[in-house]
Amino acid sequence: MSNTPTPDRKKVYIIHGYGASPSSHWFPWLRDRLTEAGADVAVLTMPNPQEPNFNAWVNQLSASVPDLDGNTYFVAHSLGCITTLRYLLRQNPAKPIGGIVLVSGFAKPLPELPILDAFTEQPLDYDRVIRSASGRAVIAAKDDSIVPFAYSKELMEQIHADFYEVEHGGHFLESDGFTTLPIVFDVLNKMLCA
Repeated sequence: MSNTPTPDRKKVYIIHGYGASPSSHWFPWLRDRLTEAGADVAVLTMPNPQEPNFNAWVNQLSASVPDLDGNTYFVAHSLGCITTLRYLLRQNPAKPIGGIVLVSGFAKPLPELPILDAFTEQPLDYDRVIRSASGRAVIAAKDDSIVPFAYSKELMEQIHADFYEVEHGGHFLESDGFTTLPIVFDVLNKMLCA
């Protein structure tokens, strides 16, 4: 992200999930597409992604995002989704940010991944999440074997988000065949142009 973004320039932060990095999956492709479209983009490096710590991840967002305003947008994947929502609740922005796009998001414990339980221990204040982000979208695949489709759908309902369901996408990982993910760009671009 450039050091001196103009006040009206869109700022997009991409937050990866458990076991991932900024170079994983479709994140580099999305960064490049958004940069070409004129946004300032940062793909954050979350600490210790193989053994994530709740406070360390939320603190990383606090340290990496200098300010929140109507031109701030987040794209988050999997564990990055609940991390982003927790961060927004801690920040409690006075005015809503531009938007959030949550890919394979969840807000309750994943039975197969108890290592992530600290992220979902406390219930979310969904009303504050709604007030914190003008645009809200959730993207989920019906065949996701890591985050059950029902969990993402429930999150969408709780935060009153637009919902985009994909028949066959798995968890939208590179191992599922995803080094690009045009639906994320398209959904975010709608928010950026609104």
